[in-house]
Amino acid sequence: MEYTQLGRTGLKVSRVVLGTMNFGPQTDEADSHAIMDAALDAGVNFFDTANVYGWGENKGRTEEIIGSWFAQGGGRREKTVLATKVYGNMGAEGQPWPNEDKLSALNIRRAVDASLKRLRTDHIDLYQFHHIDRSTPWDEIWQAIDVLVQQGKILYVGSSNHAGWHIAQANEAAHRRGSLGLVSEQCLYNLFERRAEMEVIPAAQEYGLGVIPWSPLHGGLLGGALRKEREGGGARSTSGRTADALKDSAVRAQVQRYEDLLDQHGLEPGEVALAWLLTRPGVTGPIVGPRTAEQLSSALRAAELTLDEELLTALEEIFPGTGPSPEAFAW
Repeated sequence: MEYTQLGRTGLKVSRVVLGTMNFGPQTDEADSHAIMDAALDAGVNFFDTANVYGWGENKGRTEEIIGSWFAQGGGRREKTVLATKVYGNMGAEGQPWPNEDKLSALNIRRAVDASLKRLRTDHIDLYQFHHIDRSTPWDEIWQAIDVLVQQGKILYVGSSNHAGWHIAQANEAAHRRGSLGLVSEQCLYNLFERRAEMEVIPAAQEYGLGVIPWSPLHGGLLGGALRKEREGGGARSTSGRTADALKDSAVRAQVQRYEDLLDQHGLEPGEVALAWLLTRPGVTGPIVGPRTAEQLSSALRAAELTLDEELLTALEEIFPGTGPSPEAFAW
């Protein structure tokens, strides 16, 4: 496993990030533990979760599963760079109550303590803002974060789903306070969805944030969706984001070109999509969210895959990027 530093920090993380969103809703506790053990054995040290994972009445369940895995000992917690998130409402289902979501100082304080309890640990390595909170000023957010850093409850802070100007705004506010600010941005980015290249990734690079792409297969669209559709073995490949995209005949033709190209090279679509992200400037590593041990193995193979210039050029022709702003939309 290759490692890189997270953004401008000295923190070393694996170039494959283990996403845990399926732990609980799709993968039971025992299998989730087995996947985490396999990831750690393969050298994956960067695990990503969120307080809301588990969803609905079970939100928080994913953090609990990770916590019970840490509790087994064996150096599991010490070897793991643990990332979780705050923003979503953690109140009881159907009983909304003020201050149980977003990024107020009050909610941040409560959310950190609740995550620490579920995760059975005394600190979070990377605490991420799951979404932008337009109603809370950055000075309030950073004041709350500074206290938590001083208390040793969190070490680094990252963002997720933030625009380029949000990253700039956040880090300028942190700079005024003498704080480290954001060190990572977790955004939707893959071969099919490249709008992050316009402003988010340039802003992240300018301010020294590591980019952590989520949905690297675009919900399965880039994981051999058409082949699975033909073979009748991919229920997930024809649902959600993938199903919506494939309703467009132009997209379907585009994905077919992609799969045909990789068939010619004897390569797996999902592995190539992950390997492509590892070639992109500013990318720390994509988040892979395996539901099974085999899906984890596929992601690990992608980390060892080298794409030659001819193939990269062909991929660019099928999925052209937008380029940075303002050139992307102006002369």
